[in-house]
Amino acid sequence: MAPEVREAFINRPHMVDSAPGFIKMNVMVPQDNPNEIWLLTYWSDEGSYQVWYKNHMKEAHSGIPQGLKLVPGKTKVRFFELVGE
Repeated sequence: MAPEVREAFINRPHMVDSAPGFIKMNVMVPQDNPNEIWLLTYWSDEGSYQVWYKNHMKEAHSGIPQGLKLVPGKTKVRFFELVGE
């Protein structure tokens, strides 16, 4: 369902864009695995993400293509610290 997921991100409703602490989102596809999709969101702090996640997950995923199933064990949330720019 990679093409449908790509299209969903292209046409996403941008609801997260106005969330406090949200900076930007990148959706990336590895060239060596076009069926894998990486979603990178940037937040001013982890607390802002946690508040958004707790309160808006269902609403934020309303545009997910029907029938999409995440691969068990492959989906994970990771947090990174930006070192320099």
